[in-house]
Amino acid sequence: MRWSDELRSDGGSKRVGRSLAAECTARQCNLLSFDALELVDPDRFALRGYPHDLWAQLRAEAPVAYCEATGFKPFWAITKHADIMDISKQASKFSSAQGITLARAGARPMPAVDMLVMLDPPRHGPMRRVANARFTPKAVRFRNEEVERIAIEIIDTAATNGADSQCDFVERIAAPLPLGIVAWILGVPPKDWDLMFRLTNEVIGKDDPDFRRDGETPSQTIKRARGELHHYFVDLIAARRADPQQDLVSELTQAEIDGEPLTETQLLQYCELIVEAGNETTRNAISGGLLAFAEHPAEWEKLKTNPDLLPEAVDEILRWVSPISHFIRVANEDCEIRGVKIAAGDQLALYYASANRDEDAFADPFAFRIDRRPNQHLTFGFGEHFCMGAHLARAELSTIFRHLLARLEHFELAGPVERLASAVNGSIKRLPVTYRMS
Repeated sequence: MRWSDELRSDGGSKRVGRSLAAECTARQCNLLSFDALELVDPDRFALRGYPHDLWAQLRAEAPVAYCEATGFKPFWAITKHADIMDISKQASKFSSAQGITLARAGARPMPAVDMLVMLDPPRHGPMRRVANARFTPKAVRFRNEEVERIAIEIIDTAATNGADSQCDFVERIAAPLPLGIVAWILGVPPKDWDLMFRLTNEVIGKDDPDFRRDGETPSQTIKRARGELHHYFVDLIAARRADPQQDLVSELTQAEIDGEPLTETQLLQYCELIVEAGNETTRNAISGGLLAFAEHPAEWEKLKTNPDLLPEAVDEILRWVSPISHFIRVANEDCEIRGVKIAAGDQLALYYASANRDEDAFADPFAFRIDRRPNQHLTFGFGEHFCMGAHLARAELSTIFRHLLARLEHFELAGPVERLASAVNGSIKRLPVTYRMS
């Protein structure tokens, strides 16, 4: 890879200095010059969304690209579908235990944690089995009545009785459904759903000024919000130990791994993971899905005419939106990917959103097509860490769009789309629409 040695006057990435450039040459890097901050700067993601043009260039010219961006430790950008699948199948070789987001320059190594998404084999399997039964296809079908009830309540609240109206689609429809369902599964009462919404926004949106209090840094925001979230679940866990209910928190308090109950830390991290992942990503798929239909109205009409295509449409929404840009893996040993030498300890950014536009994996990947078959998107990841909530997310998307198809008579954008300042979560904060719904 070719790198500039000067720090950009506009604050951009210097890419890599002379010593790292020499190291990159020794590792057989591809020759390509680009601003690595395009891959990691939250403000650029908020302004323009995902950098699909750059990812396409990387897929074509440097699918294993060594990057240095100001403020971050160097990393490899992995942008091809096949490579991400191959890496994801080797969870012991490419570790999640050192964190799944890019490490900041100068940051201390992350201490070992017991959060499911940051466990490697053999610890990952037993921890996943603690809650996995709640998210199987059979378990999701068992919850279908509750998913339907919450979806209908949301649609009824948003109905306009044939009149034109305006709303923020995220606030009115996309956010309440996954939040309500994941809170119900955990056992969080409705009176506390707004609190869950605020705290998860602050944890995930720490880089966005809209979710920080005055004077807070991103690290202070996430520390405070996570502390408040854990404090809430400490009380809920204690209540469920004293009086178990038919909810996941009660089940977790009674679960065991190798004959031992979960520790307080394991319980808190499980609750945090489920409420954050189950809320944020599905919300973004719903809002991103409606935006895709607003920008491709012919596909909406095709789906209204052919509602049997809804399962395929849901998968195309998931591919198109890709709510998670990337996660990190760390190489546990020296290895090669496409002939490029990777050293033990190197960070690899697996760009799922790029893989979902890979020309070698999808025909016409930049077309939004609700009848796409096959559709082997990587939105839920692959291998050991395939998303535990994938079946539930599909059920939520299918349910809400089935009701929208039946009752949404007209919709169009009513203003600019506002995106979250995050390099990981492809989140839409606000989606103003003019609509008419029976």
